[in-house]
Amino acid sequence: MRHIISIQLENESGALSRVAGLFSARGFNIESLTVAPTNDATLSRMTIVSIGDDDIIEQIVKQLDKLIDVVTVTNLTATEHIERELALVKIDVDTSTQADIDKHIDEYAGKIVDVNENTYTVEIAGKSQRVNDFLASLDATKILEVSRTGVTGVCQKREY
Repeated sequence: MRHIISIQLENESGALSRVAGLFSARGFNIESLTVAPTNDATLSRMTIVSIGDDDIIEQIVKQLDKLIDVVTVTNLTATEHIERELALVKIDVDTSTQADIDKHIDEYAGKIVDVNENTYTVEIAGKSQRVNDFLASLDATKILEVSRTGVTGVCQKREY
């Protein structure tokens, strides 16, 4: 099962490496990883997406919570949460395909952020499945490049 784990940790060098090392030491692949400072400059939020058995992910969450740099760990998948991913997609466009591509962009509430002679660069945001669906809706031969941010998320309800 796909799990989204949100970690608030000290904004210190080596903290990311220690957290990622915990996954690799247990043979788990990190499907996506995002890290950025929070509104508190001393803290960062790391969001990790991994595939694994519920019991094993629960054990990893407990072990993450024991790391010295970690302030809080939340398995977002186990709570009501909001998740988003951003993708930039460079698409080959010509006069014969432009109307169809414009339709797909509108359908998925995408935004054209750059237009060149024969290409669009499109921004698409939402749950990972929405990004996947948008990419699948396009002719694969027209997709020139894809850059995805990975998932980030927050609990829907404030936890005290």
